[in-house]
Amino acid sequence: MLRREIPHHEQAGRVIRLSRSLLAPAPLNGSEELTPLQPYQPWTEQMQPLCYWDDEPVALLVESQAGNDWIDGRQWMSELSTVWFSLLSTALQVGAWLENHRFCGRCGAPATKLTAEFAMHCHACGHRNYPRISPCIITLVTSGEAMLLARSPRFPPGRYSTLAGFIEPGESAEEAVHREVFEEVGVHIDQLRYHQSQAWPFPHSLMFGYFAEATTRRIRIDGVEISDAAWFSPRQLPSLPPPYSISRELIETHLARWREE
Repeated sequence: MLRREIPHHEQAGRVIRLSRSLLAPAPLNGSEELTPLQPYQPWTEQMQPLCYWDDEPVALLVESQAGNDWIDGRQWMSELSTVWFSLLSTALQVGAWLENHRFCGRCGAPATKLTAEFAMHCHACGHRNYPRISPCIITLVTSGEAMLLARSPRFPPGRYSTLAGFIEPGESAEEAVHREVFEEVGVHIDQLRYHQSQAWPFPHSLMFGYFAEATTRRIRIDGVEISDAAWFSPRQLPSLPPPYSISRELIETHLARWREE
């Protein structure tokens, strides 16, 4: 449904209105479904051509203030079909880039938005900035059927998830998996198996999903990034991450494997 081609030759189309992580809902006439795509309209210079959605051109408008009825990106993703994830994540990540890179990071001069690509160009020093993407690993650690899940202090009450962390400079994704798991819960692992990746637009991560088998089971949380961690049986699970997340995908894949055996 999403075509990753910047419609920079278009003069009109659909629009997504964004302020930080909040998106404006389109006006409803009673028979329409909730959508962040505003009606077809002429585009202004303030709008960033974004992509094609169902062959319709889409632009992004980043606004300084959100309305009272605007909806958080995570809520949009939980209420809409998963097919919307690619469009919403693209809008959120490009919006964060536009808002945070209006000035050159090298010399501080105002940057100019280019039309044919996602790029901000500085005419003063020649530096060119592209949307930032931060690589992360996210890992479901298992021991047989049991899953090691943990709580961040930022999570809603009762929710547990897989372990995750940023890949450091000069580090491979596999090295990051070993390091992050040991730093956060003190567990050693082996048998790493890559599963899939997911863009995570809060604000600009790319998650590389892994499975890993624990070689030790004693948990020692760091007490900073992790407030609690435990081994959970597939028959007794805590509140889990939302269905659109790669963490939930890792958990559901593991559960499906054990149901088949």
